Amino acid sequence: MTIESRTGTAFGVASTFTRRTIGEAWLAVAERILEAGRTSHYDGLAILEIAQATLDVSEPDPDDPVIARLADPGRLEWMRRNFVDPERVADLGDARSYASRLHDYGETGRDQLDWVVERLRDDPSSRSATITTFEPLLDTSYIPCVSMLDFWIPEQAVDLVVYAHSIDFGAKGYANLVQLAELQAAVASALARPVGRLTFIVKSAHIYDTDAAFMREALAQASAG
Repeated sequence: MTIESRTGTAFGVASTFTRRTIGEAWLAVAERILEAGRTSHYDGLAILEIAQATLDVSEPDPDDPVIARLADPGRLEWMRRNFVDPERVADLGDARSYASRLHDYGETGRDQLDWVVERLRDDPSSRSATITTFEPLLDTSYIPCVSMLDFWIPEQAVDLVVYAHSIDFGAKGYANLVQLAELQAAVASALARPVGRLTFIVKSAHIYDTDAAFMREALAQASAG
């Protein structure tokens, strides 16, 4: 199912992209950015940007065929390491990886994913199985893009709602979606429940000028089948 809705914002529109798969959602957001994004800058680099994009994916599968066919394998692997390797990330100024933030929060040994599983196992109706990657006492320079993951079971399946302050849909957005779907599937498996919806709320959805040609080519290949 393909549904889009728009409401006014300070610049342009806030859009909800309802798609079946994470690959379809990635392409839909990227296309909107290239068609209607405003010019701006982030970290000193030129971007096209839309505000308040929400991706609502009904069947999130980390083994998405569209992403496997069109995405950059090197960037997929870079993001995978970020989510599974506890070592610091040299490309991000030696910031702590998502893996360390999720499984060793604040360098305290606290595994947040284990906590989510236990909270939902003890109370499937919980609305507060919410965790964060933001470590205010440690994040003095780098602020992680994906900052909140909120798991819940509104019916029988495990849904995941994610908030990000900004996502680069040219170079990293598809890889973020793959890793978030992996986390959602892991929690659902631990609870012996099906995977539900993945909702990704992004304040700034953008594409750097340096990646615009790559994304236009990916969209052209997708259209060609």
